[in-house]
Amino acid sequence: MGLNVLDVAVIVAYLACVTLFGMRFRKRQSTLNGYFLAERTIPWWAISLSIVAAETSTLTIISVPGLAYEKDFRFLQLVIGYLVGRVIISLLLIPHYFRGDLVTAYQLIERRFGQKLRSLTAGLFLITRAAAEGVRVFAVAIVVGVALSNLLGGFSDFGRDVAAITIVSVLTLIYTFEGGMAAVIWTDVVQLSVYVAGTLVGLFTILHGVPGGWHTVHALASEAGKFRVFDFSWNFYATYTFWSGLIGGTFLTTASHGTDQLIVQRLLAARSERQSKIALLASGIIVIFQFSLFLLIGAMLYAFYKLFPPAVAFTRADTIFPTFVVTRMPHGISGLLISAILAAAMANLSAALNSLSSTTIVDFYSRVNPNASEQHRVFLSRMATLGWGVALFGLAILARSGGKVLEVGLSIASVAYGSLLGVFLLGVLTQKASEEGAMAGMLCGFLLNLYLWRFTKIPFTWYVAVGSIITFVIGYGASYFLLRSASPELIATDAE
Repeated sequence: MGLNVLDVAVIVAYLACVTLFGMRFRKRQSTLNGYFLAERTIPWWAISLSIVAAETSTLTIISVPGLAYEKDFRFLQLVIGYLVGRVIISLLLIPHYFRGDLVTAYQLIERRFGQKLRSLTAGLFLITRAAAEGVRVFAVAIVVGVALSNLLGGFSDFGRDVAAITIVSVLTLIYTFEGGMAAVIWTDVVQLSVYVAGTLVGLFTILHGVPGGWHTVHALASEAGKFRVFDFSWNFYATYTFWSGLIGGTFLTTASHGTDQLIVQRLLAARSERQSKIALLASGIIVIFQFSLFLLIGAMLYAFYKLFPPAVAFTRADTIFPTFVVTRMPHGISGLLISAILAAAMANLSAALNSLSSTTIVDFYSRVNPNASEQHRVFLSRMATLGWGVALFGLAILARSGGKVLEVGLSIASVAYGSLLGVFLLGVLTQKASEEGAMAGMLCGFLLNLYLWRFTKIPFTWYVAVGSIITFVIGYGASYFLLRSASPELIATDAE
């Protein structure tokens, strides 16, 4: 069994509708504020759903079930830290973002430190976000490759991946190029609703396919320990423990949602500071449901394939859920769910393109040519979106050599998040930290995280915590000694 003509028709129709829906926002985008922040008119609930869509995306849909299939529910411990991180951002960072007319997170860094550090943080975001997003785009190729394997059977694995990445990238570029942030957020809302509904259909399909239903699923999954959530061990090298979830998850979310332009841009699109905080906190509640749902799907798939082993053993856990959708779900429904997974990925990719474009134009071009007209800058913003689309296409091809796409994507992002969060904390928690000191701390934090990632077995869940602490401590210490070396009298006066 595989996708038939009805499924393919559903996919084509759905993707066409999504693209057209995103393009309907074009006429409103005549200013940078409109193109990148939707004129700050988005209600909190839409931003909240959009944040969840960005946080879950295709990586969640295909990788999290794979984690539960292979292991258990311990990934859910990270969600504890995700909730704590959101509270910290609401109290510490969002108030600063709404003081002034900011478009990017890195304008805050210039206001506190200076232009050099703003350029450094914005540049680091561009590099690491592009690399991490390349992994996410490749995750889409996994889904399309599984879904259309019967139609693309004559192609090699590489050929199928290129075809899948091309389809998704081109369609995403069309409506992101035209519609800007308004198209990104409202498309997120639609796609989130559809893929959650489709996943629930998948859940009941699995239950229906297992003799004995939930009783059998629960018995088989429980026997294998699939429902284990908490691991209170102090094993620093274990990826998912209560402590890495609480501490590492808090630092990870504070960085990803508080310093990454991908999320900060959504928060800045809110109608007010209060609505921005509500949107962020509400997204945390929804995320608990999201991760629990996809982990449950993985445990149920374990029970299903325990009773009905696949003809060919799975070579990577990321393909398990897409394979079930294509081979076991009713025609039409399977096409709709594949469409929803693809469209969720498109919405996430469009957000990345928009945030990369905003940082390129606002943090770099507008400083080089501050007198450019608003119309010209919007035109260049669209060109930057196109350019980043091509770049992400190439990075997605390179990402084929990675491991589990969820963990690879989080690892790449976490390497930079530590130093970025450390700099932001220096900016909002201290008065003495200087630009030179913060840059020294940022360099040390980034290099340390790079070393941890490439040359140690320390899991990604600790990267942000370690990197941000090192950045903060060295940045503050370097600022103190640089200031003392420059003016001992000033130190004495400041201490008084």
